[in-house]
Amino acid sequence: MTNKKLLAGIGLGLVATLALSGCSAAASDGKVTLQMVESLTSPARTDLLNGLIGEFESENPDITVELVSPPTDQADQKIQQMLQSGSGVDVLEVRDLTVGSFSTNGWLSDMTDEFDGWSGWDDLTDNAKDVATADGKMYYVPYGFYGISLFYRTDLIEEAGFDGAPQSWDDLVTQATAIQESGSNKYGYAFRGGSNAYTNALLAISAYVADDIDVTNAYKLNNGDSIFSAPEAQDAMDTYLTLFEQASPPSSVAWGYPEMVEGFTNGSTGFLLQDPEVIAAVQQSQSITADQWTTAPMLVGPTGKAIQPLATAGWGTAEASEHKAESAKLIQFLNSGDASIQFTQENSLVPILTGAADDPFYKTGAWASYLTMNENPDVYITAEQPRGVSWFTEWAGKADTELQQVLIGQKTSEELLASWDAYWTEKWAAE
Repeated sequence: MTNKKLLAGIGLGLVATLALSGCSAAASDGKVTLQMVESLTSPARTDLLNGLIGEFESENPDITVELVSPPTDQADQKIQQMLQSGSGVDVLEVRDLTVGSFSTNGWLSDMTDEFDGWSGWDDLTDNAKDVATADGKMYYVPYGFYGISLFYRTDLIEEAGFDGAPQSWDDLVTQATAIQESGSNKYGYAFRGGSNAYTNALLAISAYVADDIDVTNAYKLNNGDSIFSAPEAQDAMDTYLTLFEQASPPSSVAWGYPEMVEGFTNGSTGFLLQDPEVIAAVQQSQSITADQWTTAPMLVGPTGKAIQPLATAGWGTAEASEHKAESAKLIQFLNSGDASIQFTQENSLVPILTGAADDPFYKTGAWASYLTMNENPDVYITAEQPRGVSWFTEWAGKADTELQQVLIGQKTSEELLASWDAYWTEKWAAE
């Protein structure tokens, strides 16, 4: 296996230097070096990727891959800076949250020609094919799908007097508050107040308007108005903010993904709403045992329904890359056969290959809640968020900022919902 340059914790200045230096190169002997940048970085994931890259290099001795692994919280901004420089990036992690802005700015290559005739295409699920060919362009091929479930500490809810997981948002408030009031220096809920905090608020709002939501655009009601304009959206925010005020650690006002997972695994908090990739993170933790936790289906709203957003990420090629064919070859390897199965299972992702979800791996333990949701689509309704619009990154920043203002008392939840409603109404009117 070829040695890698694992650039963990990389700084903005160093990223810019690498990008400007044009790390992607073809040597005079015909060998090619690709620079690959991941976004959702974690130590275990980076180790896994390096192992898969090593297998690829063994099969393709003329191609060397250097993996760059920025810290997760700044990764997308650093990738953007590297793309703006116009050199130094070949393969990059593209998320449904970033594909709109990246493609609008011309930073992503349409890989349709490189994937023409790819033998692995027929092995992909319909969802994976739909994402890969959205709007007639192939800007990225998904490596897996994310869904939300409720992670809960079986030990903490039992100590608080409950014999099962909460099913609704109101149930969660009740149980989380009881944990916090148990006098055991525990908190009820791992609240997300930092990066991407708005996403969990949206889960509550979506559940409360589930009967009227447009499943083709989960930010809209069936009448064309935004979900933020519905009276039920205010009820949802009231419930969600109650979780913060009476059942969450004060420091969670700034918590992002790492702090949320750490609070859950170390026993500080009893509940966590997160993607299935957290299953692997919890399993790898030395602070929690298998009998202390599991997952439950998404929380339902007042009408007994929840909205499951279809979320994904994958690998794409930079438009400025001089090695698009080699980049596509790497992406095809990662999204095929054993490499794809290993990546999805070790990262706890819903797989992209047909039949892979039938593996017993996905039917037991913490994965059982996902099977429950898949078997009850009328209760756990799949809806598509408008993540591909060019302004989605702008929206995410605005939404996080305004939610933070509510949490620290600078804005009311009513003002927040009015602002979010006006934002999307104006954007749609301008389309």
